[in-house]
Amino acid sequence: MEDWTLVYYKDIESRKIDWLWYPYIPYGKITLVQGDPGEGKTTFILSLLSILSTGGKLPCSDIAVIGNAIYQNTEDDNADTIKPRLEQHGADCSKICFISKESDAVSLEDDLEEWVRRANAKILVLDPIQSFIGENTDMNRANSVRPRMNRLKEIAESTGCAVVLIGHLNKNAGGKANYRGLGSIDFSAAARSILVIGKPADHPELRVMAQQKSNLGPIGQSLAFSLNNGKVEWVGSYDITADELYSTSSHEKEAPKKQTAAVLLNSLLSSGERSYKDILEIAENEGIGKRTLMKAKAQLNVASVKRSGGWYWKLDGGEEDFENEDD
Repeated sequence: MEDWTLVYYKDIESRKIDWLWYPYIPYGKITLVQGDPGEGKTTFILSLLSILSTGGKLPCSDIAVIGNAIYQNTEDDNADTIKPRLEQHGADCSKICFISKESDAVSLEDDLEEWVRRANAKILVLDPIQSFIGENTDMNRANSVRPRMNRLKEIAESTGCAVVLIGHLNKNAGGKANYRGLGSIDFSAAARSILVIGKPADHPELRVMAQQKSNLGPIGQSLAFSLNNGKVEWVGSYDITADELYSTSSHEKEAPKKQTAAVLLNSLLSSGERSYKDILEIAENEGIGKRTLMKAKAQLNVASVKRSGGWYWKLDGGEEDFENEDD
């Protein structure tokens, strides 16, 4: 108790939130950028760093910002991927750096705060966050993740740097946005702003950045951009929410799998009924999960028939019983 003291709010000096990009990325706080692999998260963030390095205006902003950035990436090569992408976006590479380490990847146990100060960085990006939480951290357990996130929060607050974490989504397609992040909910809870990158179903050639969460300001308008040979080109505002973007992106990915499952089922059952266990084994060998298989079954009106040897499926079915087919 001797190490603690009471602090009254009358002794705290109020201050306004400062923004790198209003209302999407605040200074001195954690921002989380999420999306499925291949949706353009890295290219999106590199385009923002490029604008920052040259003192340009970020999309839908009237304020020009210039500053240094630390960008840590463990999935792409710095020489043949990251730098060429920065150059493609017209970045001043003298203002964007990364922390080099001879052996293991940089983790949150390293002195990130000191590196942020040395670089005089306005933004620190960890891409993806899973690579920087430490090898002894279970990213699915709150009591393991929370100390790492608290440390990042301290770094952001003490340096005034915007800390941006890049994260992948889990496989809970159709789930609520708050539970689509990979790992513990504490990743999302610690972030003051969460941005989602995805492809809208009605314009799959585009990418959309939608704000899922904003504790410090209003939810910003969703913004669309295209990837022209790997370069971000901003299109403008787009009428879609983060939940809708999650839903449409999941539907777009699921549709081809369902169609493949339907073709497989039709082929297997065209000559007569077949054991459910055999069908499931063949489907799994083709990379088709049980959930997708069941949706294709309903689409083709396949019936479940109980026989002495177990469940069998046949085309042109009527009533179905899904619950006991694994018995």
